[in-house]
Amino acid sequence: MKITSASIQHHTLQFKFEAGTSRGKLQEKDTWYLKLYTSSGLVGVGEAGPLKGLSIEKLDEMEPELERVSNALIGQEIPTSIEGVFELAKSMSSESFPSIQFAIESALLDAMNGGNKMIFNTDFFKGTERISINGLIWMGSEDFMQKQIEEKLKAGFDCIKMKIGAIDFGTEYSLLQSIRNQYSKDEITLRVDANGAFSDSEALDKLKELAKLDLHSIEQPIKAGQIEEMTSLCRETPLPIALDEELIGINMKEEKKRLLTQIQPQYIILKPSLIGGIHSTIEWIEIAESLNIGWWMTSMLESNIGLNAICQLASYLKVKMPQGLGTGQLYHNNINSPITIEKGETFYDRSKEWGKL
Repeated sequence: MKITSASIQHHTLQFKFEAGTSRGKLQEKDTWYLKLYTSSGLVGVGEAGPLKGLSIEKLDEMEPELERVSNALIGQEIPTSIEGVFELAKSMSSESFPSIQFAIESALLDAMNGGNKMIFNTDFFKGTERISINGLIWMGSEDFMQKQIEEKLKAGFDCIKMKIGAIDFGTEYSLLQSIRNQYSKDEITLRVDANGAFSDSEALDKLKELAKLDLHSIEQPIKAGQIEEMTSLCRETPLPIALDEELIGINMKEEKKRLLTQIQPQYIILKPSLIGGIHSTIEWIEIAESLNIGWWMTSMLESNIGLNAICQLASYLKVKMPQGLGTGQLYHNNINSPITIEKGETFYDRSKEWGKL
């Protein structure tokens, strides 16, 4: 069956609160939906949602590129295999637009599977599988962060991830210590994300302090691009290190292998919208596993359209540890969806319907 038309739809997501990151506070986020049609109507939707200040994409170039892609997709046959989707998607887009690559792949997989938001035919989509996720603590004042911690613990999360680097290290350490004083590492898993906040000279000392709290891992302790320094840190650290921003802009398989072989991190964090989509994510995983490097996936503030694709990808890849897939509740104006969070797990509630785009 051929794609007879395609369109794009811009949507500005409004946060329920000021979401604090190392790149400032977020109150809204731009995203775009790529819609594919056949003679029978809408059959596929994918989301391109770059993050300003982090993604390699420039927001003012998104719509022209999406228009070009949507026009190029018209007349194309909908692939009948996952490999066919990856091949067509790669031919349609540019490595300079990783979130658009993700949108094309998601829309084509949706279309291939009948246009019902099924990206992969897994137990998650069927509503019979739940995926464990971490409860995310956003940067902010001590009171704000403490309130979030209490809410996540009360909601039943047994894996907490706290963004650090916004307030002084002593205060952040005390917040983490307050959790550890109440719960052992066997009861609550603690992750932290520094977003490159530590300087090279202080990083190892801070990792040694954090390791006393029996943390699971720390994401990106120093800024990306410092390969020698990160290699040394991963070799000497008493606390497992996960690469995040370090993966941005690495597109060729050999480049990916070279990076992970040299740095030898304990984990990598995979954000499909940031690293070139679904196929690229799978490629990173294959390389990581060949080097005995662990991994998990994280959404990147997508709406429920993109989040749905990432959740289904996580299920397809048979994830074991908690994933970072709890961002669907951040917005006033998200697209209603069956994706539900309960007691630290996300699942596809078949009794709920998708809202209209």
